[in-house]
Amino acid sequence: MDPLKPGDAKPMGREGVAQSSTSAAPVVPSPIQVPPAAPSRDVTSRDVTGLIAELGLTEDHAAEPTALVTPGDLHRAAQALKDHGFMLMDTVGIDYSTYTEPRPKRFAVLHNIYHPRDHRRLFLRVWLDDGEVLPSLYPIWRAANYLEREVYDLMGVTFTGHPDLRKVLTPDDLEGHPLRKDFPLGETPTLFRDGRHLDPAAFRAGLTGRDAGLTGYRGELRRGRGEDRLPPVMPEGGPK
Repeated sequence: MDPLKPGDAKPMGREGVAQSSTSAAPVVPSPIQVPPAAPSRDVTSRDVTGLIAELGLTEDHAAEPTALVTPGDLHRAAQALKDHGFMLMDTVGIDYSTYTEPRPKRFAVLHNIYHPRDHRRLFLRVWLDDGEVLPSLYPIWRAANYLEREVYDLMGVTFTGHPDLRKVLTPDDLEGHPLRKDFPLGETPTLFRDGRHLDPAAFRAGLTGRDAGLTGYRGELRRGRGEDRLPPVMPEGGPK
């Protein structure tokens, strides 16, 4: 075959490679999978409101969907929410003793419940008197372990059925619960059982970075400067 005969030549493609006279079928790109849009906040709020009614709970007047639960009904409501796919995200305690508006009881424990797939959220609010106990949610959600220990430590709320209810933030010998409104955080030193004390002025100074405070370390991040990158050596016998 004469390579110079035009009849024997094959058409050349863009890359200079001979192409067959039979055109290949066009490649159709697969459609792009667009994830469904997350429901709006108004839609999820309505869904949660309906769920609160479905569970036979009373909705509280709050900025976020909140259900009022009694201590005796807490486990039933929590188990029902877990069966719906919800999980425990946080637990906090609140002291309303100095609140400007009247409240049913002095303390409230708020459980933050969240659905990880459809992004619904609601709060379970339980009102408690001083000394009133609350069932632990640990048998339902293991996440309640440290969350309830923190509320116990800082607010003094006792959770029955908790497997290891003890302090998690404050020293073992610190008397009282620092987040209570009646905790002595004025200029009176906070006494420990062994005679040590926490001086409020020195404690605040260390937090704000105004001076060395209790530890002798002001902290570069709090002051926005970097000359204290390494803390000083702890004085003999501990902080003075």
